[in-house]
Amino acid sequence: MFLALLVSALVVATVLIGLFVFGLRRRLIQRSGGTFDCSLRWNVPDGDLPPRAAGVPPTGKGWVYGVARYSGDRVAWFRVFSYAPRPRRVLERSGIEVLARRMPEGEEELALLSDSVVLGCLHHGRPLELAMSEDALTGFLAWLEAAPPGQRVNVA
Repeated sequence: MFLALLVSALVVATVLIGLFVFGLRRRLIQRSGGTFDCSLRWNVPDGDLPPRAAGVPPTGKGWVYGVARYSGDRVAWFRVFSYAPRPRRVLERSGIEVLARRMPEGEEELALLSDSVVLGCLHHGRPLELAMSEDALTGFLAWLEAAPPGQRVNVA
């Protein structure tokens, strides 16, 4: 009986410590400011790339919920459900080319936050999609267009 209580207490303590570290990581990411909620789909299925066949809704697969943080000429993207202290992806302003902007369709509506707008992009020639709120999108596009003189930025 004592052993069962001890094991149960250790499991509960481990879960609580894990949740605390998880929340602490998020606070540390957001502490420096310039953060916004941003889902990312790095491996975009071929059928979901712009331009898609008319009437074919995109799949909801591949979306990962995260937090993005502006850092000079880069956006660091962190997975929300992770303990990693480093960003999972880093997007350079000079390498981003915006292809399309659309509302989530079909299965995507279940995979993304309710007020999300999907931005189809290329990052150094590799397709990706970002989903963020309308306010975050306005800030992201303004950040893209505010590139220093001489940098090429493509915003559709």
